[in-house]
Amino acid sequence: MSAPTRPAGARTVDELLAEARSRLTRIGPLEAAARMAAGAVLVDIRPAAQRAEEGEVPGALVVERNVLEWRFDPASDARLELVVGYDLDVVVLCSEGYTSSLAADSLRALGLHRATDVVGGFRAWAAVGLPVTGQSIAA
Repeated sequence: MSAPTRPAGARTVDELLAEARSRLTRIGPLEAAARMAAGAVLVDIRPAAQRAEEGEVPGALVVERNVLEWRFDPASDARLELVVGYDLDVVVLCSEGYTSSLAADSLRALGLHRATDVVGGFRAWAAVGLPVTGQSIAA
């Protein structure tokens, strides 16, 4: 089966990911932990089933991907209390560091200029021995 003809202007998910990452200064899990210790908000966007299977990062704020922009847009009536401006240091975490890149770029588009994500996601966090609770995946 051949791939359908792409409409003019359409991009692949790989192209979208590359564009998003070109606008981010991504960080590794150790730097993410250091930023979290210095006051950054580590936001875990994985769905509940994935967190239950893999484990969680103690102290991470869980905001599932489907509501992320509403909770972090300083102009949104649905924003979290901690979102009081555009200078919030937000580090986004997903399972492997793909969805988090798209999510962090979306937060940057909202004006949260310090938003970034963790290279390798939760799996990289656990693999370097940073604290996790729950199941915790094997590296």
